[in-house]
Amino acid sequence: MPELPEVETTRRGVAPFLSEQIIRGLVLRESRLRWPVDPGLDRRLGGARVTAVNRRAKYLLVETDRGCLLWHLGMSGSLRIITDGRAPEKHDHVDLVLENGHCLRFNDPRRFGFLLWTEAPLAEHPRLAALGPEPLSEDFSAERLYARSRGRRAPVKSFIMDSATVVGVGNIYASEALFLAGIHPRRPAGRIALARYRQLAARIKQVLAAAIEQGGTTLRDFRDSDGMPGYFSQSLNVYDRAGEPCPQCAAAIRRAVIAQRATYFCPRCQR
Repeated sequence: MPELPEVETTRRGVAPFLSEQIIRGLVLRESRLRWPVDPGLDRRLGGARVTAVNRRAKYLLVETDRGCLLWHLGMSGSLRIITDGRAPEKHDHVDLVLENGHCLRFNDPRRFGFLLWTEAPLAEHPRLAALGPEPLSEDFSAERLYARSRGRRAPVKSFIMDSATVVGVGNIYASEALFLAGIHPRRPAGRIALARYRQLAARIKQVLAAAIEQGGTTLRDFRDSDGMPGYFSQSLNVYDRAGEPCPQCAAAIRRAVIAQRATYFCPRCQR
């Protein structure tokens, strides 16, 4: 599933092509996505000007002078800018067509992505209102993690993957940040001291910033706006490396399941 770095990579790829462009309309080839696409969306979008392309958590926000499209890539979705008029492929379900002849094309084999339209303030949208801070923003801090974790018995890995705690720390990035911070993923969130949360917050920022810089993690389905895979998987320390030597101490990396998610850690380095 595309995570925050993959969505941010996509945003950076498509934003220069969309910003300040006039939308001609929407071509909908398949409306049966995670939620049915509004049949009146073509009419709402025709003639609108794109004012900004932003991101909140894993939502791509195509903001216009009339309202905003919230685009979610789901499990297997990808967005690409089409400039040569090429014919759509099998799973190309939606085209956002611009007046200059280019289009933003949405491909989603599993059809678990979606796009929603809103004219209300984004902060009030039900998909966004309860989200925690962005991990690379000043609003995200060790002090916030520490205060929110008091009394929590849930494993720290589940705690930092909760979007109400902080957005965008997906399964891969949680495993990597906990490894770099030396914290065992099963340790109860409420039993971690502020000093260790300072280390964890710094490592979360480090891992996500590096993943964005390198174009996201190469996953089975992810492609960026140019159709190319991300390359951060080349830098993974523990994720999907069960049985391989820890890069710090050479102990065998272990795999466990926490909250139904595969988790990887070093039994020596993480306490």
